[in-house]
Amino acid sequence: MTAEAERLTAGVAFRAGWGLVLLCAPRRVLACGGHPAPAAPARAVARILGTRHLIQAGLTALAPTRPVVALGAVADVLHAATGVALAVTSPRWRAVAVADTALAAGFAAWGARDHRRLPTVSPWTGRTSSHVRKPGRRRHRGLRRDRPRRRP
Repeated sequence: MTAEAERLTAGVAFRAGWGLVLLCAPRRVLACGGHPAPAAPARAVARILGTRHLIQAGLTALAPTRPVVALGAVADVLHAATGVALAVTSPRWRAVAVADTALAAGFAAWGARDHRRLPTVSPWTGRTSSHVRKPGRRRHRGLRRDRPRRRP
């Protein structure tokens, strides 16, 4: 297993673990924000976010491609943005929202890094980036045959 694959696997495992924690013990996670008895709607939201993390980890593990990782990073950016909005508008949930925003931003940064490091796979041939050329580009940038040759 390459170092890149190990990093991607570690990120997927950490995300799945966090999703399981949110799904199985939302009361304890929310209690870290100073709420000893969080309401049922808050626990439901934590379970929904845990489910999203598990689904995202499963999809990334099944198909660790650039588009899947990019969509996951976008989801994490949106998650962080909603956490910022909650922190600004709700003083009661500010501590939990700030912690959740920091975690979502970390997942987004991890996804962006993995997206840059994964090889590009050609949709035409299925080959990885070492063999991929952009459509319409020639391998050698010599004389172009579609233009007449200029004479000095």
